[in-house]
Amino acid sequence: QVQLVESGGGLVQAGGSLRLSCAASGSVFSINAMGWYRQAPGKQRELVAAITSGGSTNYADSVKGRFTISRDNAKNTVSLQMNSLKPEDTAVYYCNAAVRRNDYRVRDYWGQGTQVTVSS
Repeated sequence: QVQLVESGGGLVQAGGSLRLSCAASGSVFSINAMGWYRQAPGKQRELVAAITSGGSTNYADSVKGRFTISRDNAKNTVSLQMNSLKPEDTAVYYCNAAVRRNDYRVRDYWGQGTQVTVSS
């Protein structure tokens, strides 16, 4: 079994910063892409940022220049540094990872979600 555990959400004023972290544990052989998604009330879940095992990154247009995704392959962790936060960034943020397990099967896993609230 594989678990993704997130931390770092909270309440912040507009213009502030937060850092989200996600750690994968369990039967992890390796991890391909890792990413962060978010879902605001009444909206579909959307990709915020993703990073490959080689370090290539991809960002939603709405967060480019404000958010930075990074990962530590040795620790199986991924982080999202969020700066210049806006009220429209308010959402539940989910960590996602494409994990190759110890049985060599690849599966998609999700964290439990962490709330980010940006007040105006």
